[in-house]
Amino acid sequence: MATIIESPFEIKSIIENPEEVTYGLDLIKAREVWESSKKGEGIVIAVLDTGCDTNHPDLEGAIIGGYNFTDDDNGDTEKIMDYRGHGTHVAGTIAARENGIGVIGIAPKSQLLILKTMNKHGRGSYSNVINAIRYAIAWRGPNNERVSIINMSLGGTLHDEELYSTIKDARKHGILLVVAAGNDGDGKGETFEINYPGFYQEVIQVGSVGQDLTLSSFSNTNINLDFVAPGNLVLSTFLDGKYAKLSGTSMATPHVAGALALILNLVPTFDYNPTLTSFIAYSYLLEHAKKLGYSATEEGNGLIQLT
Repeated sequence: MATIIESPFEIKSIIENPEEVTYGLDLIKAREVWESSKKGEGIVIAVLDTGCDTNHPDLEGAIIGGYNFTDDDNGDTEKIMDYRGHGTHVAGTIAARENGIGVIGIAPKSQLLILKTMNKHGRGSYSNVINAIRYAIAWRGPNNERVSIINMSLGGTLHDEELYSTIKDARKHGILLVVAAGNDGDGKGETFEINYPGFYQEVIQVGSVGQDLTLSSFSNTNINLDFVAPGNLVLSTFLDGKYAKLSGTSMATPHVAGALALILNLVPTFDYNPTLTSFIAYSYLLEHAKKLGYSATEEGNGLIQLT
């Protein structure tokens, strides 16, 4: 089965004790809805990635469960340790705790289900992703929690019918899937770069901008792009209890996943029709997105905003 990889990223710097909050928090106006959204409390996001540094002090209390689908640690399904830093960085952008140290996630009271689909080399298979999505659909927490959002900062170059079918099944269960557009961009909006599962219309495909709202030159452009979010020099949790500034659409994607965790506590919920709830949450993103002056293939519907 075809290979899927983490969306390539660049480590800009590693920091032990940051004295700043990542700029994305305020660029998307997350703090302005924290009180009304309960900071994402009660919302579970499945993170399909390279695992997570579960001992990171800024993620204490954030992880509700996990499963290893890779061959790392001899395939021990209970060992979800991250040996790359990619998954830990993504996790922190979503849910790093507001604890007076380090950074703060977009939804600092949300919970993470860590589904390790890529190994220590940043590589996995489509079957890993398919099995992880199915796991997320069926998963129930200790208090009958369910996964509302899946974050996938990963991609492959080939369409896969089984993957596509599994994604459609997740949508039928009302799960929102947020996927990185990819980092193969050439800086030209008229040429398209396509990764899967990001290109599927059933997912929310995310491109990258910098703090100055300039489109990231590496960000893939195509006709199915949904939104852009902060992806340049994003500060978040990293390996060994440290922090790092990374760049990539992988970094933009968890901003949207975290934003949706907040939105799900702002909009009406329909237990009898979870697909309707997810549609309303997506409509919220559409309504508040800020156009940046690029073409739709470059910025989709614009920069996500929470107010």
